[in-house]
Amino acid sequence: MEKVKTLKQFPPYGAVNGNSGHSCPTCHGTGRIPRGHQDQLVAVIPCNDIRLKPRRTKLYVCISMALCLFLCCLILFFLFPRSVTLTPVSVLSVMVYFTPDTVEMEVKNLINITNDNFSPVQIVEFNVQGLVSDIVVGKTKISNMTGLKSRSQRSYTIQIDLPITDKGLNSYCKSNSIKIHTLFLELQMTMNISYLAHTEQVSLNTFEYIDCGTNSTIPHPVR
Repeated sequence: MEKVKTLKQFPPYGAVNGNSGHSCPTCHGTGRIPRGHQDQLVAVIPCNDIRLKPRRTKLYVCISMALCLFLCCLILFFLFPRSVTLTPVSVLSVMVYFTPDTVEMEVKNLINITNDNFSPVQIVEFNVQGLVSDIVVGKTKISNMTGLKSRSQRSYTIQIDLPITDKGLNSYCKSNSIKIHTLFLELQMTMNISYLAHTEQVSLNTFEYIDCGTNSTIPHPVR
């Protein structure tokens, strides 16, 4: 009896004013959907139903845009190319060898390479050129240097051979009347590096003094 009273509160199927003798073909007048038929039926709701009006749409859109902007800025911050610096530190040693016509010198320098990027840097090639009185006296090319990790600094020992063949410089370096045979050496350094899918060249010129007469050059900083 309670079920009949409940069904009487709703208008019959197909009726607007409540007068119809037709029953719903889906529930057959019971008001319930048979089990196993849920996937075969489609519910029809009014256009002004609250479920068709999503809440806080603008808020969700603004949050999504802000999140995307933040992620883009974060990616740019980590992937933006930063500087790789080459810094001379000191002269480690100078070995001098006399031959009848030349003065052979082996100069070792300590340099620092700093990587400020958030990605590793590969050193493709390192070139050093030594000049005395604007004359090139020696060159060195290194292609097997160890790369740099992200946000790191590494020290390298660079050796350059300087054969001096100029007669005036030979006489100056071999003279016994001069106690300290000072030469001002200019080193031109160029380094080819690769990082973040592109290559770059870093250059540096430095000046240092050495003794070409004896092996008396002591380690000293380069300025």
